Amino acid sequence: MPERSPETHVIDYRAAEQLLDARDPRGAIRLLDSVISAHPENTAARLLRARAFFLSAQLRPAELEFQIVLEREPDNAFAHFALGRTLERASRPDEALRHFRLAAALEPRPEFIEAARFAPDRGNGGRATGPENGAP
Repeated sequence: MPERSPETHVIDYRAAEQLLDARDPRGAIRLLDSVISAHPENTAARLLRARAFFLSAQLRPAELEFQIVLEREPDNAFAHFALGRTLERASRPDEALRHFRLAAALEPRPEFIEAARFAPDRGNGGRATGPENGAP
């Protein structure tokens, strides 16, 4: 195999983004593995690989990658939100809620707030859910 250069890794990263957009998460993972092997400190590549793991239903690897991102960037609202979705999908709702609430506190985007259950829930008669109403 020819030697990989920093430019090749950038090309692989961009191609992985395109593969993820085209709904080929496994192809994206293959490209990102070499990028991360060469540059383990690259948080953007790890975040992209975590998303690819999630989209390919590889929940444990997705969880681990999101956790690495959050160790390096504890204020990354998207990583908290995505980790919450991963934990939710893995049937771990209490752990997920913690990350949803951190995401909403860091960046009050509507989808983060809704996931954090701070917004009125249409399924419960319009009552807000959260600690003030006895819900977790």
